[in-house]
Amino acid sequence: MKRVVIYTDGACSGNPGPGGWGAILLYGEFERELSGGEKQTTNNRMELLAVISALRALKEQCEVALYTDSQYIANAVNMRWLPNWKARGWRRKDGELKNPDLWQELDALLSAHKVKIFWVKGHGDSEMNNRCDALAVAARDAAAIDN
Repeated sequence: MKRVVIYTDGACSGNPGPGGWGAILLYGEFERELSGGEKQTTNNRMELLAVISALRALKEQCEVALYTDSQYIANAVNMRWLPNWKARGWRRKDGELKNPDLWQELDALLSAHKVKIFWVKGHGDSEMNNRCDALAVAARDAAAIDN
């Protein structure tokens, strides 16, 4: 099974407001950057879309080490919140789950690959996380001026 390293980040100006996401996929000597944005969105949607878009880009089942500065995503997967939300019909223990469409898609993608998620401090020492942030900010800024 191929081993891939992925870094992701999301950015939003206002919450909601214009947003962007960025991802970097590393496989051996190969590197691929992805990004996208939306005119009106939230930071959590952009963080989720970064992870989803990166996993969607994989052409076959892979073993993935995924690095994110989103504690929300890292905790949802690592603390096993995601299976609990799924068991409750995509609801949280105390009510509504935001972005159930994206959580459902992420759940399916996590099942298609062997993924370990690692949390990294945002705007810290991780060169790749900082590059993802730059991709996300550029996509956010482009989405903000897009007609």
